[in-house]
Amino acid sequence: MNTAYDAIIVGAGPAGLSAAHMLGRARRSVLVIDGGEPRNRFASAMHGVLGIDNLPPAELRARGRAELEPYDVTFLDGQVDRVTASDDAVTAHLTHRTFTARALIAATGVTDGLPDIPGLAEHWGTRVLHCPYCHGWEVRGQRLAVIATSTMSPFQAQLVRQWSDRITAFTAAAEPLDAETAQRLSARGTAIVSSPVTSVTVSDDDELLLRTADGATTAADAIFLGTALHPRDGFLPGDLVRVDTEHGPLLRTDPSGRTSHPRIWAAGNITNLAANVPMSMGAGSAVGGAVNASLMFEDTQRAIADQR
Repeated sequence: MNTAYDAIIVGAGPAGLSAAHMLGRARRSVLVIDGGEPRNRFASAMHGVLGIDNLPPAELRARGRAELEPYDVTFLDGQVDRVTASDDAVTAHLTHRTFTARALIAATGVTDGLPDIPGLAEHWGTRVLHCPYCHGWEVRGQRLAVIATSTMSPFQAQLVRQWSDRITAFTAAAEPLDAETAQRLSARGTAIVSSPVTSVTVSDDDELLLRTADGATTAADAIFLGTALHPRDGFLPGDLVRVDTEHGPLLRTDPSGRTSHPRIWAAGNITNLAANVPMSMGAGSAVGGAVNASLMFEDTQRAIADQR
């Protein structure tokens, strides 16, 4: 059975919940569809989030849902298979149900693709990390490894050096290093290993052991790397305009977060791969306000037409 809402939000992470908060407080009827696989579900706590530093990600989502209870916001656990849109409405298609609304916000984020190195994925989000601003303080002063996954990885290694002076950069994916980059790394004491990492294991002393193709082993307490970021936007109409980036095509949005279809918006990592939790919350809040303003304009136009 079709149920009409003012807005459907696909995704219930920081961006989606913040958008729902703004729309709910604007007295809009909102359906939030939660796929249940937030990007940061592997981490035990969020860091760098003012006021709720060290809060577990699941606790933020639980608090968000609780704070939305006074408003006309409905939650549905499920996966959206596809979205269709016309001039007048947007429809979210799930396996056995469809829901229509006047607007839709995609806040489904991205997935992280890890290098195919045995033993790496088991520690993702705990001891294998991607963002030094999110996790660097917790591993400050420890033995840190940076595994290159692209030509940008030497920059990441230089950045991680701020949190420890015991850094080993595994640069195989960024080779050949130019002389200036190699000098920047070595000038601050970063060890450079050009042989590819072939496996990660854990020692009896709970060290991470990085074995390289040349047979050497390096011990570390934590590993930083860049992931291949894949926006979760495959359910959206294929004719939405996208822009080419070094990470692949991303949805094109205007400053309000609106895509090339006037009834579809996007917020958070799905359009900004660098967005952390506070940035995603801010983007969701801004898009929620923009959607309400768009609906308000439409309501006013209809009221004027009814007077004629």
